[in-house]
Amino acid sequence: MLSRVADSVYWMSRYIERAENVARFIDVNYNLTLGEGIPLSTQWMPLVSTTGDDELFRELYGEATGENVMQFLAYDTRNPNSIYSCISAARENARTIRETITAQMWKHINEFYLMVKSNADESKALSEPNYFCDQVKLASHTLLGLTYGTMSHGEPWHFSRLGRLLERADKTSRLVDVQYYLLLPKAEDVGTSVDVVRWSALLRSASALTMYRRHYGRITPNKVAEFLILNHEFPRSIMHCLMLMATSLNKITGSGERFFSCHSEQLLGRLGTDINYTTIENVIEEGIHNFIDRFQTRLNEIGLALQEDFFTPLATESASPQSQTQSSS
Repeated sequence: MLSRVADSVYWMSRYIERAENVARFIDVNYNLTLGEGIPLSTQWMPLVSTTGDDELFRELYGEATGENVMQFLAYDTRNPNSIYSCISAARENARTIRETITAQMWKHINEFYLMVKSNADESKALSEPNYFCDQVKLASHTLLGLTYGTMSHGEPWHFSRLGRLLERADKTSRLVDVQYYLLLPKAEDVGTSVDVVRWSALLRSASALTMYRRHYGRITPNKVAEFLILNHEFPRSIMHCLMLMATSLNKITGSGERFFSCHSEQLLGRLGTDINYTTIENVIEEGIHNFIDRFQTRLNEIGLALQEDFFTPLATESASPQSQTQSSS
């Protein structure tokens, strides 16, 4: 398989997953601010922090109002991680590998792009953010279904899954980190009614509220963190993403389970094993922020190792723009 194809499939999926996650953040935060008092209505800057674009946002907008943040995250082409930028980049990657993906996937990505572009041209998201975010999430889910149901499950499919899961694990970890580190600045906030609202919002951001309640019932911060970090079965938990990533990487390299044949496979195996043998008490003892910070560093190392193991020829030839976007996120 050509490294160019692997690179494009991988990044196409990462960008789609990134756009979906940004839509989730906007949707839930917008709902959270409706009808609430000042404490929640001003909670827009943490949304930018979740995407890791604080510096760029302050440079472009300064004040974090709801309108500014939604414009920045949904449409602003100067933001490489906005929904519009991500879908444009995903479409460009898909265009270069039309012979690899299916006709149904290519058609849907085009429709997805045109839908976002149309909304951006008319600024519909600013007046109807819920409807726009629902459209983005539905389009992403439809593409995921088309990818699973119409594309052969060979190497390109596994690279696509690797990209999607790595992005998902990263965004889930950022969500948990922001909730603990930015939204709970004071210890006395923990356990209050506002705290429960925030944790419910965090679970809704990951479409995890229903499954969480089925597992635990009452919402408590530590159980929420445990569910989103360590649960083996929930599809958006960090542990679940790492497990499926390891499976796909094993399929690509041909290594047997618990063996490795390249640096990225070794790093991913170590990270998965470490978290698999971690308890929420271990995480709390270390500190959620420190744990997430260390996890993201190791996840970034895996992303770089994947680049070196499988995509380096393309990066060497033409300073790939998606690599720049990855480093800025």
